[in-house]
Amino acid sequence: MSKTNIGQELSSAVRPAIVMTILFAALLGIVYPLAMTGIGQALFPAQANGSLVRDAAGRVIGSTVVGQAFTSERYFQTRPSAAGEGYDGLASSGSNLGPASRVLAERVAADVAKRRSEGVRGAVPADLVTASGSGLDPDLSPEAARAQAPRVATARRLSVGQVRALIDAHVEAPLLGAPHVNVLALNRALDGLSPEVFGR
Repeated sequence: MSKTNIGQELSSAVRPAIVMTILFAALLGIVYPLAMTGIGQALFPAQANGSLVRDAAGRVIGSTVVGQAFTSERYFQTRPSAAGEGYDGLASSGSNLGPASRVLAERVAADVAKRRSEGVRGAVPADLVTASGSGLDPDLSPEAARAQAPRVATARRLSVGQVRALIDAHVEAPLLGAPHVNVLALNRALDGLSPEVFGR
């Protein structure tokens, strides 16, 4: 076989490969992402743009799908976060500490002591002392919210019954998964119950 024939066969084999590479790069790298973005914006605009929550003035105060730290005694507090300094979306991850880790055991013991000092009695719900896998969990179990009700009621000068009723009204029971309470939504409703709005 001559060099000319080899070159022609190689060219005829490489040309389709290059064309297919360019075609699929354009299809999967440009067309498909643009189509999915367009469908998301058309059918689910709020979710596609981050499920943002705005106050009465239109300012963004959070997201229904990303947790944030509430430190004031007047608010329900979220579960611990291992994401950066806490709820850092750029450092989303768990601690990767196993059940035999002394560091994890000490951190959980410190969190249990903190919850006890806040007035939590009985068994401490696990999600009050353990971080989620992402470190950005926006929800609590109903039990974890109810455990904080006496502290919040005292700080807000509300009855524990009022606070517990508010929690019960905000329990979401999905078709799959355990019931949960969105902490940001609960705290916003709590501001509506109180005679004045306190800072975080």
